Amino acid sequence: MRIGLRIFLGYFLIVALAALLLAQVFLAQVKPGVRQAMEDTLVDTANVLAELATDDFEAGRIDDGRFAHRVRALAERDFGAEVWGFGKRAASYRVYVTDAQGIVRFDSSGRDVGADYSQWNDVHLTLRGRYGARSSPDPRNPESTVMHVAAPILDDAGAVIGVLTVAKPNSAISPFIERSQAVVLRWGMVLMGVSLLVGLLVAWWLSRQIGRLRQYAHAVTAGERADAPRAAGEFGELGRALETMRTRLEGKQYVEQYVHTLTHEMKSPLAAIRGSAELLESPLPEADRRHFAGSIRTQSERLAQMIDKLLALAAVEHRQRIDAIPLRLDLLVREVEALCEPRLEAASVRLESKITDAPVVAGDAFLLRQAIANLVENAIDFAPAGSKVKVELSSATADGEGEVVLEVADEGPGVPDYALPRVFERFFSLPRPRGGSRSSGLGLCFVAEVAALHGGRATLGNRDGGGAVARLHLPLHA
Repeated sequence: MRIGLRIFLGYFLIVALAALLLAQVFLAQVKPGVRQAMEDTLVDTANVLAELATDDFEAGRIDDGRFAHRVRALAERDFGAEVWGFGKRAASYRVYVTDAQGIVRFDSSGRDVGADYSQWNDVHLTLRGRYGARSSPDPRNPESTVMHVAAPILDDAGAVIGVLTVAKPNSAISPFIERSQAVVLRWGMVLMGVSLLVGLLVAWWLSRQIGRLRQYAHAVTAGERADAPRAAGEFGELGRALETMRTRLEGKQYVEQYVHTLTHEMKSPLAAIRGSAELLESPLPEADRRHFAGSIRTQSERLAQMIDKLLALAAVEHRQRIDAIPLRLDLLVREVEALCEPRLEAASVRLESKITDAPVVAGDAFLLRQAIANLVENAIDFAPAGSKVKVELSSATADGEGEVVLEVADEGPGVPDYALPRVFERFFSLPRPRGGSRSSGLGLCFVAEVAALHGGRATLGNRDGGGAVARLHLPLHA
């Protein structure tokens, strides 16, 4: 499972649990909170009505006095009210009064006058000087309950002589509770959706940053050119740290490898120079002296050429990018042909070119010119006297992407099978057919590095009719 998916799932689990807990808390508090507010209102109402009913109760006319008349008239009143979007047309109160023994003396509903309510909590507790309230099932709605809140009726001495209870069905506040719960759920779902979207974006961003670092590490492991990924915050610091570590490690390994291979390759020309110098210290015929002096010059030039090519190759290998500009590759080929004319004449080799179009590539003119020159010079070294070197430039489109192919072919002995996998290795070279000394073994390696730096590749193989053919593949500039 990818780390981005793991992060998202973990975040989703946390958000889901938090949303569930919050929803449970909010929903659990909505109903009690509304009922508590209603009970507080009923307490005020009961005590106000108890004060208003005191005179009629003491006079013995609580069931047919002015108080009873006004309370019963309440049922005929049209409220015409709009309470937070809900219409209210009539009162939902029930008011009843009991005496000191708990016997109902007045009931606004008219159904329980004379009944014994002394065992109900609202009456029982109030008669004993305590706060009396209860919640009982609603006989008209089995799924709901009725809240009863009582207040004492006091005489002038402050003694409890009766109880007035105000009852209100809880179903009267159900619409407000349901709407509040719906609002809480709706906004809870919106909040959860937004949280999940944020979590998804964060998980995608983290996965993307880590994926870039992983791709960079794989590219470095495979020996490919790769830039440190651009990232923000700690990921950017990690990328720069990896780039610094890679540069230092590659630099150390590069130096160690080059010192080892360079010293190995320099042993042969240095031994020839030392041997010729020792012989020149003794008296020699003029012809031998010239021969050994020429050997020293040849081997010195070989060392100088090796060092120059090694420096050029090192510069290319350590470049991660180039300042690419559009270039006509046919013009670069013509320049290389002119530069190689003296070498062609010295080797008695003809150059035959076939350039049918003028493809444009994006790259560095100096590096590409040097790479083409290395291919042509390598072909001249292996071409027999009187033969020809063919240079062909073409372009094609495959899979929607254009490619330029430069072919340099000779009519020499070709490349042995054992050497084909190694021709682009550093310091690997083959003996020249005309008896010349081996090259530095850096030319084809330089070509491969330049091709890779331009997003292309270099290949070398044998032709069906004899000889070798080198190809330089480069992306066609749009």
